[in-house]
Amino acid sequence: MNEVNDKELLKMFQEPNTRNEAFNHIINYNQERIYWHIRKIVLCHEDANDITQNTFLLVYKNLNKFNGKSKIYTWIYRIATNESITFLKKQKKHVFEPLENVSSRLKYHLQEDVYFDGNKIEKKLQETLLELPIKQKIAFNMKYFENMKYKEISEILGTSIGALKANYHHAKEKIKKKLELD
Repeated sequence: MNEVNDKELLKMFQEPNTRNEAFNHIINYNQERIYWHIRKIVLCHEDANDITQNTFLLVYKNLNKFNGKSKIYTWIYRIATNESITFLKKQKKHVFEPLENVSSRLKYHLQEDVYFDGNKIEKKLQETLLELPIKQKIAFNMKYFENMKYKEISEILGTSIGALKANYHHAKEKIKKKLELD
């Protein structure tokens, strides 16, 4: 979606008779990418679906406040990322168990997930990603899996390119070390 299309969509969204059409276009264009972005953060299909729905509800409620300084999908990615981080923080607050137990439970969930069809290497990578700090995990997912440029990731996350490069590098080194050990 280029800037002209974003402007047209925003204009359509402002008009009551074309609001639903504009929003449907936004969903159709972004939903799958947003789902997989969220899924790589939270791992669970059901949680990713819920967060994706919440993300698009927030988009609908706040699209009138969108300032147009970035592309719409960049803004949506930021909302999705924030919603995913908030979800993970809530999970940690509700679970009064050591982090090792949470990680083990998530690894078990990954094994039992009927939507996960990766091979052993992919599974090991996902397990390793569970152990990374959230900033490193998100930077790695966006750069490695989504093949996004640092500038784009920086706009979405609201952080410097230098910090992103450092997070990506640290994540890559930890993953490499972990995969070499096994």
